[in-house]
Amino acid sequence: MIFLELVLQNFGPYYGRQTIKLDPRKNDSSCPIILFGGMNGGGKTTLMDAIRLALYGPRAQCSTRGNLSYSDFLTQCVSSSTPPTEKTRIELAFEHIENDKPVRYRIVRTWEKNPKDGKDHLGILDIGTNDEWLDTSLVTIWDEYVENLIPLGISNLFLFDGEQVKELAQQDVPPQNVVEAIRGLLGLELAERLAEDLEILVSRKRKELADTKDLANLEEIEQRLQQQTEEKQVTQEQLNRIKAQLEASEEKQRVCLDKFISEGGKIAGERSQLEKQQAQVTGEIEQVRQVMCLLAADVLPMVLIQPLLVQVRKTGESEIHSSQTQIARNVLLERNERLINRIAQVNLSEEQFDKIKFLIEEESKQLASNNGEEAWLLADEKLLAQLSHIISYSLETAKSSAQHQLGLLKTKEEELLKLERQLQTAASPEIYQKLHNAHVEAQSQVAQIKVEHEAKRRYLVELDAAIEKSKKDLKKYTDQNIDRKSKEHIIAASAKVQQTLSLFRERLTLKKLNKLEAEVTECFRYLLHKSDLVHRIVIDTATFGLSLYDLQGKMVPKNRLSAGEKQLLAIAFLWGLARVSGHRLPVAIDTPLGRLDSSHRTNLVERYFPSASHQVILLSTDTEIAEKEFKVLQENEAIARTYLLQYDSLTRQTTVKEGYFW
Repeated sequence: MIFLELVLQNFGPYYGRQTIKLDPRKNDSSCPIILFGGMNGGGKTTLMDAIRLALYGPRAQCSTRGNLSYSDFLTQCVSSSTPPTEKTRIELAFEHIENDKPVRYRIVRTWEKNPKDGKDHLGILDIGTNDEWLDTSLVTIWDEYVENLIPLGISNLFLFDGEQVKELAQQDVPPQNVVEAIRGLLGLELAERLAEDLEILVSRKRKELADTKDLANLEEIEQRLQQQTEEKQVTQEQLNRIKAQLEASEEKQRVCLDKFISEGGKIAGERSQLEKQQAQVTGEIEQVRQVMCLLAADVLPMVLIQPLLVQVRKTGESEIHSSQTQIARNVLLERNERLINRIAQVNLSEEQFDKIKFLIEEESKQLASNNGEEAWLLADEKLLAQLSHIISYSLETAKSSAQHQLGLLKTKEEELLKLERQLQTAASPEIYQKLHNAHVEAQSQVAQIKVEHEAKRRYLVELDAAIEKSKKDLKKYTDQNIDRKSKEHIIAASAKVQQTLSLFRERLTLKKLNKLEAEVTECFRYLLHKSDLVHRIVIDTATFGLSLYDLQGKMVPKNRLSAGEKQLLAIAFLWGLARVSGHRLPVAIDTPLGRLDSSHRTNLVERYFPSASHQVILLSTDTEIAEKEFKVLQENEAIARTYLLQYDSLTRQTTVKEGYFW
């Protein structure tokens, strides 16, 4: 199994959508380590929680959940900066082998603050089929499916942090979560289940030995419990049938609604409103036409002869100018005659007088020859001014108004045509009534079934509470009122069987622990790099505590180990468990080096991290995998990708960027 990608959206300090590539394979080579750098409080543990939450949902053992309900925990995980309209989202893409073929899935969990029903929405994408959503069948069996990939009981062997290593190193007996993982690996749960079944058998036999009154009371409680259980089963079956009916009714309602819309029922229901709109638009069109008639009754028709009007104005102006020129010519001719008469009275020689007279007469002849054109319009200046106003203003205003009215008329006619088409597609009153009745009937049926479904669901909740109370009464009555007086054969035999079963568990544990001891010893010696200190590690069959022995077979007290060596022992224990599990899974380590000194750090960096798994996700501060360790991993070509978690204390948000502290 390989984690390919982690997407966080509005999750904890990770505001917005941030995508993190986790695939260690690149350039046809595999470097196992994905290294995250971040300061304390920057979101490293949140990344681990996101992986756990994506895989296990409500069963996830997240660091900050504590005793919170799943709904409260999901609300707590929503980024404080998330708008109310946005959701929180986690996606984890992974690849594993299924039926001897690699398959890729993407787990998607989304929720909002105070999620409905107290849970998130789970979806599974098949990345190999263009991200098409899979059948809900995989979603409904996801808990069982993920148990086959990475069982929850052993997940702490692959997803652990430095505190877990520290706790394991300081205790002589492993913590409960590690003990449960060991039991799961060794297959001891079957023997323990047999022991529990035997206890139930003994309890039943002791009940048979109780006095009559106690037996009657017990039988009454058991009869009530059985009746309630049977009634719950019947109610559950009824609820399932009602749910199926509800889904069918909702589908029928949807089909009726689609048919109601597609066959014109919706438009028919709006007929009166459409007809009012049609009448209104028709009236508006008539108003536009009346305005255009008024324009046509005014100066607008003169637009057709506008070039002639311009020519008339030009001709009139020319005639006025010609008339004014004629008057001026007559005045000049009279002036020339007076001038000749006045010059004749001047004492000039006859030759000079003839020359002057000749020049004046020549000028008079020239003036007399320019008679101008003949006037036929006989227009005055006032009339020409009115004509100029009509051409320059009135006609332009009329044309602009007419164009506006024509555009408005076209728009209204198109709107009227659209309304007429809608009315044509509307269903007839008979068909409309039929479609409407079918839709209303479907709605009524859905509402009725919903009421029945809710009633059955509430009754089922009441039955669950009653069954729980009966179980408590039965346990209390059995514990307090049945005196174990008899030592009959069945109880004695059960005790012997319990002893035999205990011996079987011990031998089974011893047999399976041999392999685990060998793996842990090999891992510890490989990490410690001191072959003379510890030769063999023995695991206690009852407590699973570790005992160390040297080459001479003498026990090595744990207090002889330094704090760093104890942590190496804890890591070797987890490493050995992971190897024995037989699951080829990624390893994620938060705060990987803890308080180790430089030599032990070097051992982990050079020996453990590159070999822990085919994919190793490390979440470190700048003082754990420092510049020296980082360069060692780089030189050994063990790092596939590096990311830096940059935390902004003002906004309390973390941004994931490629790179590391150096």
